Amino acid sequence: MLFCLTASYAPHALNAMRENPTTNRRDAVEQLVNAAGGKLVAFYSTIAKGPGALVIFDADPVAAPAITAIAASSDGVHNVKMMRLFSQDEVVAIRQKAKQIQGSYKAPGH
Repeated sequence: MLFCLTASYAPHALNAMRENPTTNRRDAVEQLVNAAGGKLVAFYSTIAKGPGALVIFDADPVAAPAITAIAASSDGVHNVKMMRLFSQDEVVAIRQKAKQIQGSYKAPGH
């Protein structure tokens, strides 16, 4: 399963990277993802909402939250968010399932 993790760097992490501009955060993230049995798909640096990173990785549904928890519990990043990414085939299957079960739910007040 594909997941996307986004995070903003903490001020002290930005200072450390400024002092050592060749620091490779991609390698550190890849090591974490691999340790959890996953595979790093992409790593991007971001600037929106402060300097940070966007990571796309392939992992099982137990490893992905564990990876996210390790990142979130570090003091190097904050505003950590994870989301599951769906392929077009998965979206079609989801839509088909929704069509199949649409009559089984009643909204509050109806």
